[in-house]
Amino acid sequence: MKAIQITQFGGPEVLKYTDVAYPSPGPGQALVDIKASGVNYMDVYARSGLNAPSLPTIPGGEGAGVVAQVGEGVTEVQVGDLVAYTGAGASYAEKVVVPSWRLVKLPEGLDADSAAAVMLQGMTAHYLCYSTYPLKPGDTCLVHAAAGGVGLLLTQMAKSLGARVIATVSTDEKAKLAAAAGADHVINYVEQDFAEVVDKISVGEGVQVVYDAVGLTTFDKSIASLAPRGYMALYGQASGPVPDISPSMLGRKSLFLTRPSLGVYTSTREELLQRAGDVLGWVQSGKLDLRIHGKFSLSDAAEAHRQLEGRLTTGKLLLIP
Repeated sequence: MKAIQITQFGGPEVLKYTDVAYPSPGPGQALVDIKASGVNYMDVYARSGLNAPSLPTIPGGEGAGVVAQVGEGVTEVQVGDLVAYTGAGASYAEKVVVPSWRLVKLPEGLDADSAAAVMLQGMTAHYLCYSTYPLKPGDTCLVHAAAGGVGLLLTQMAKSLGARVIATVSTDEKAKLAAAAGADHVINYVEQDFAEVVDKISVGEGVQVVYDAVGLTTFDKSIASLAPRGYMALYGQASGPVPDISPSMLGRKSLFLTRPSLGVYTSTREELLQRAGDVLGWVQSGKLDLRIHGKFSLSDAAEAHRQLEGRLTTGKLLLIP
């Protein structure tokens, strides 16, 4: 079968479209014919060696397709089911073996492209505002990269929970998208100091929580933007990893710092189904607006990575085998 394989770490050019052996499901696993695979920053981290997997490897951790074969003891799905998943590797391929407990059947009427586009980013937004810091009416949150895949979904969820959303973006086009998603205030951080603007908007009080997937270039000012006993949820590092910090920097305002990850928030099938059920159901019903920025053939994975890293995207990128 065809797949994207990495044999060395580096730029997008190391993503090679090649022939690999067909996978076969073992006990507790299912073989899925991939209809669409999601492209995420964790794939960039793997490709560049920041989160270095063993080589050679097939990147990707999210997709949707049809169950083609099941291994011994599988009860969660059966052959022919249309399913989606995240938290299983080797998704940049025509077929993938997935632990059956990670597979979620799609609600009636939801297509594979939409499901592949929302599993990782939608459930990330879900755990951030429902669990990491559960937003409540009257809270103010700062959402970085608000025109990205997670940011647009997180903004919508935050507004549905009654929170005020301050969004940061890098272009005027992205500002319009963040505003359309419901953001109350949108800051172009290229043109403005977002910490100064947040201070003015909050009348010096700060925000209850910062949801930050940018990392290095936003971290210090994000900390400065928090209200006393505020929460810093650092869930990504698109601009680079944050250097080691001293806990004393949190002490002046008794702040909380967490580095959450989706795997921990979907570590049981019960929690996975609850989060995925909410997110997929909201997309299917139209309550959650999903933006797919672009679809690339599997062989064009390198170009998808170039656009993602170049911050040329607003919403989700998909690979289609």
